[in-house]
Amino acid sequence: MTDPRSEIHDFLGGLLRCREPDLEGYAATRLAEDAVFHISAPVERLQGRRAILSGFIRPLRAALTHLNRRDGLFFGGRNTRANGGDWIASLTHYVGRFSAPLFGILPGDRLVFLRAGEFYRIEEGRIVEARIILDLLDLMRQTGRFPLPFSYGTEMTFPGPATHDGVIPPDRETGARSLAIVETMLGALHDYDPTTFGSQSQIGSDGLWDDDLMWYGPGGIGSTTGWDGFVDHHRASFLGAFPDRKGGNHYCRIGDGSYAAVSGWPSMTMTHLGPYLGVAPTGRAMTLRVMDFYRCTDRKIAENWVLLDYIDLLNQMGRDPISDSNRLGGLPGE
Repeated sequence: MTDPRSEIHDFLGGLLRCREPDLEGYAATRLAEDAVFHISAPVERLQGRRAILSGFIRPLRAALTHLNRRDGLFFGGRNTRANGGDWIASLTHYVGRFSAPLFGILPGDRLVFLRAGEFYRIEEGRIVEARIILDLLDLMRQTGRFPLPFSYGTEMTFPGPATHDGVIPPDRETGARSLAIVETMLGALHDYDPTTFGSQSQIGSDGLWDDDLMWYGPGGIGSTTGWDGFVDHHRASFLGAFPDRKGGNHYCRIGDGSYAAVSGWPSMTMTHLGPYLGVAPTGRAMTLRVMDFYRCTDRKIAENWVLLDYIDLLNQMGRDPISDSNRLGGLPGE
């Protein structure tokens, strides 16, 4: 029996590599004519196959020469949220030579790894809906035009899982257990010490995070290791800026093998009450689109990859990071 995960995996790769004259016919094989893609800022909502090709796929093909996908995670399952549906979650990099502008971002004419988090809803073997967050801040960093004054952690290309089994996991039976671990963690995440930003239920022998946790954050935050690194390089600054944040408003939660993924569009509501990434507090109410991908052991979370729509968040703060980036000098030799 054909695995629908494999079919969609092969289709998404071919969508970038097929010849231009064949693109529309090829897209019709797995992409519904009335599909809807919700993509992070500045792309936003694309309705219908033609709009998706012209507003997302063709710009990628034009901007990145020798374009291909490199998936670190690719798994699927039945959505446990009220809206249901069969979904596939992917953590990928769009890889190629950045030789032409993309969504307003100036190219660096060098190899780039544009990372993306993707959720696809599948009906009868076709994609009918997608939610995609592109890490455009990290793309700017790779061109030498990073528009922020600093990052909290280490900026790096996202690695795949330490177990090297994140693409179409073979053992699907443990998916429910992996998702249960993540959902228990999410249920306790709002309970924290406002001084230390620690959560007793999250760490230690009975906690939900592995002592050697690897946490991979998006451009502007960066990556870190261990619960103390998570607090020092992300949590403390984020909760200091948005102390009233409420999260977990997810449209999708799935588990597959040792993996689970959740996403909200938006997931968080919050007020900008403290400085963040060099932006003074605005006092504005804000929202945040979120994607989280997890690798679990039998009882703990060992790795967490996070995609956040920070272009949209910075826009809400009154910043235009794309324009700011384009005013900067690029890499030497451009």
